[in-house]
Amino acid sequence: MLAIRIPHRKAVALATAAVLAGLAAPAVTATPATATETATTAATSYDPAYYDDAAGKTGTALKSALNTIISDQTKLSYSAVWEALKVTDQDPNNSNNVILLYSGISRSKSLNGGDVGDWNREHVWAKSHGDFGTSIGPGTDLHHLRPEDVQVNSIRSNKDFDNGGSSFTNSGGSLTDSNSFEPRDAVKGDVARMILYMAVRYEGTDGWPDLEPNDSVTNGTNPYHGRLSVLKQWHQEDPPSAFEQNRNEVIYASYQHNRNPFIDHPEWVEAIW
Repeated sequence: MLAIRIPHRKAVALATAAVLAGLAAPAVTATPATATETATTAATSYDPAYYDDAAGKTGTALKSALNTIISDQTKLSYSAVWEALKVTDQDPNNSNNVILLYSGISRSKSLNGGDVGDWNREHVWAKSHGDFGTSIGPGTDLHHLRPEDVQVNSIRSNKDFDNGGSSFTNSGGSLTDSNSFEPRDAVKGDVARMILYMAVRYEGTDGWPDLEPNDSVTNGTNPYHGRLSVLKQWHQEDPPSAFEQNRNEVIYASYQHNRNPFIDHPEWVEAIW
């Protein structure tokens, strides 16, 4: 059992200060309509002892150890996710806006809702893959929830991830076809690490389905998400950016008090899969 799970009050304050400093830096270069993540390294503030129980492990042993570590978290309601996303995904160049995941658009925080022109809460691990919906648990886990344009969210729907497809309105470079979705290049690694986080966090031991990646794009309502081989490629090609690292810090310090281990240790993807 780890000695440190949820950070002490002083550690949270230090972590939050570090995060805010990082968010104030130009981690994202914005145009008037869109923003692109950079690959610069952001400072982290968590105690390295957080991962002590994973040291030296590989394969299923590593996956099990990480599950134990990151399952110690504070859970949010689905309504609380609205306000959290306004902080975790804030545009570093405009504190009034959030960055939309697939589109790359910087949009006003106040335009959250369900109408055309609004942004809403995108489940990167499609909530129908395992049928967990928006219930507290995987349905409200900030590590895979991101702001996205309402219409783009609908276009992505519950498709698995893969290469290929056609562009669409507000795509930002993302593509889609009849059975898959390809995010824009700047967030392909982000998507991969969010999917793999979910596969480690939800192992079927806490009342939720055992979520696993596979190499299919026809998973439907099964608790699987693909395509693993492509996600691993995206993870390698798009390493964690400063924006993604800062987001991990905010979730850890201010909301869930757990981390996405594949942002902190990208090498663990290959060690498990």
